Amino acid sequence: MTQHALIRGDVCFRAGDGMMLEIPDGPVDIELADDSATLSWTDDDGNAGSAAITLDEYNRYKREGKIRLRPE
Repeated sequence: MTQHALIRGDVCFRAGDGMMLEIPDGPVDIELADDSATLSWTDDDGNAGSAAITLDEYNRYKREGKIRLRPE
């Protein structure tokens, strides 16, 4: 089930074996799996993005208030 949230602050992901990239502030859709969370968004230029992060990272970002779930 898709969750809807807002990104507020530094939420980052690693692009493959490369550098850490930041997810832009704003709305995201989140799909939870057994071991990861996939975040999908559209940036200010209309470009779609998505990234998978571990559940540990996802839960930490939620605790820190950087991922804020929106009520259904």
